[in-house]
Amino acid sequence: RNCKLSESTIYPPPKPQTLPAVRQTAIHRSNTMPKTAEEYKGEGNKALTSGDISAAIESYTQAINLDPTHHVYYSNRSAAYLKKGDALKALEDAESTIGIKRDWPKGYGRKGAALHSLKRYRDSVTAYEKGLELFPNDASLKSGLADVSRDRDAASVSSSKNGMGNMMGSLFGPEAIGRLALNPKFRAYLDEPEFMSKLQMIQKDPNNITTMLSDPRIMEVMQYLLGMPPMEKADEMEVDKPAAPTPASAPSKKDEPVVEEVMVDESDMTEEEINKKKALECKSRGNELYKAKKFDEALAAYDEAIALDPKNMTFIANKASVYLTSQRYEECVASCDEALVVGKENRAPFEERAKILARAGKALQKLKKYEEAIEYYKNAQLEHFDKGTQRLLKTLELEKRKMDAANYQDDEKAEEAKQRGNNFFRNKEWAKAIKEYEEAIKRSPKNAPIRNNLSAALCKIGDFNGAKREIDKAIELDDKYVKAYVRKGEIEMLMKENHKAIDSYQAGLNIDPGNVACKEGLRKCNAAIMNTSGLTEEEKKERAAHGMADPEIQSILSDPVIRQVLQDFNDNPQAAQSALKDPIISNKINKLIASGVVQTG
Repeated sequence: RNCKLSESTIYPPPKPQTLPAVRQTAIHRSNTMPKTAEEYKGEGNKALTSGDISAAIESYTQAINLDPTHHVYYSNRSAAYLKKGDALKALEDAESTIGIKRDWPKGYGRKGAALHSLKRYRDSVTAYEKGLELFPNDASLKSGLADVSRDRDAASVSSSKNGMGNMMGSLFGPEAIGRLALNPKFRAYLDEPEFMSKLQMIQKDPNNITTMLSDPRIMEVMQYLLGMPPMEKADEMEVDKPAAPTPASAPSKKDEPVVEEVMVDESDMTEEEINKKKALECKSRGNELYKAKKFDEALAAYDEAIALDPKNMTFIANKASVYLTSQRYEECVASCDEALVVGKENRAPFEERAKILARAGKALQKLKKYEEAIEYYKNAQLEHFDKGTQRLLKTLELEKRKMDAANYQDDEKAEEAKQRGNNFFRNKEWAKAIKEYEEAIKRSPKNAPIRNNLSAALCKIGDFNGAKREIDKAIELDDKYVKAYVRKGEIEMLMKENHKAIDSYQAGLNIDPGNVACKEGLRKCNAAIMNTSGLTEEEKKERAAHGMADPEIQSILSDPVIRQVLQDFNDNPQAAQSALKDPIISNKINKLIASGVVQTG
C-alpha cells in the first residue's frame, strides 16, 4: 500500500483545536448548565501551566466545592499553592489529599514538598519515607527524599559552622515581629524606624547582634524573645534600703523541684484579693485531682474556686476539660458556653476565649453535631487564629461533606431520577434530561448505566468532552459494560478521533465477540478512515490537525523509527513494507492513518 504524508505533518504539531460545531454547542451548554468539577480542574491545569497561579487556585477551589471527595483536586491545589509560595496552605491540601486517598503516592509527595519548603526537614523526610513504605518503587518519592535529605544535611553543616549566628537568626526570625507586636511595650518599638532598621540588619546577618547590644531596646527584646525576666534598671532599685537577708532554702527532696515559699501578708489584702488567692489554691488542687483522674473530686474543687472568684472563666473552662475527658460532652458544651459569657463580661484574653470555643467544638464533634462544631471552630478562629484549630476545622468540613454525600445516596430515588431523565430524553428535552441524570448520579455515584445515559444526553447538546468524561467513568466503574465501549466509540468518531474509536470498539468485542453494535461501529469507523475521497483539502487538513492534537499521535510521530518508516514510504517503499511486518510498527502506522495524519493514496 502506497502512503504519503499529509501536509500538516511537515510542520510542528499545531495546538489542539476545537471544531466549530463543538465550540458552538459548548457555548450553548454553558448558558444552560453549570460547569462540572472536572471542567474546573481542566481550567485549573491550563492556568497553572500558563503561569496564572491565582486563577488555577480559584478553579481548583471551585472543583473542590462541587466534589470535595476527589483527592486529585486537593493535590493540584496543593501544587498551585506551593508554586505561589504559600507552603502552609499547600501542606493543608496535601493532608486533605492523604486523608481522602491514603493509597496514592502523590499525596505523600505533596506533603513532603510542602514541609521541605517550610524547612521542616525532619517532618518532610518522614512524609517521604511513609510514602515509600507504601510505594517502595515510586521514583518521585525517592527523588523528593533525596532532595530534602541533601538540604537537611547542608543546613546541619551550616548550623555547626555558624553557631551563635544561627541561633540569633532563628531568634530574630520572621515570627519575632509577630511576638513583639503582641507586647504593648515592644509594639511601640516597631514604630521606630531606627529600631526596625537594626532589627532588619540582625535578620539579614545575625552576627550583627554583637555590635548592637549597647542599645538597651535590643537587649530588652532579646531577653523577651529568650523568655528571660527583664533586668531591673538602677534608678528603679531601692538602694537606700538594706538588702533583706536571703531566707535559707528548705532541703529538697530527691526528684522534686525546689520551691521557695513566699510568705504573703494578708492583713493588707482586701476580701476579694483573699478570695482570689484561695480560688487559685482550689484550682491547683483540682488540677492535681484531674491528673489523678479523680474527676468528681476535681469538679468539686473547681466549683469551690468558682464560688470564691466567679469572674475568672478559667475555673469554668477547667470543668469543661473534665467533662470532655470523662466523655460528658453535653455538660462540656454547657460549661464552655458559661465560661465564654464570663470571659467576655470580664475581658478575658482572646486566646483563652478561642480555646474554650475550640473545646466546645471538639465535644460537639464527638456528639456528631458537625454543623454546630464547625460553627464553634470558626468562632474560635475569629477570636484568635490557631493552626491546630484550623486543621480541626478543615478536617471536620471535609468529613461532613463526605458524610452528606454518603447520606444523600439512595438507589430507589436514583432510579426515579433516571426514569425522569429517560422521559425527557425521549421528548428531546436534553437540558432537563441532563439535570435528572446528574441528580441520579448524586444518588447513586457508582451506577455505570446512569453515566452512560448522561453521556448520551451530553452528546445531544454537543458537549463531547463531557460525554467522554462520563463514559470513561462508567467504564472505570464497570469495565465489562459493553454498551459503554459502544458509546465511547461513537463519541470518538464524532470527535474525529477514529484511531481511538477503533480501540474502543475492539475493547467491547474482546468482552463480547458477538456484539452487533461493536461490529457495526468498527465497520463504520474503518469505512470512514478509508473513504477520504469525499473530503475537501481543507477538511483533510482540519482532520489531520485534530489528530496531531492528540498526545498519543504526537508520541508516535516523535519515535525516530516511525519517522524513518514514513520517510521510506516515499524513498524506499520496499523497506517500509518490510518494516510493517513488525506488529508494533504496523499498529502505530495504522493509528496515524486512522487519525488522518497519514493519508493513503
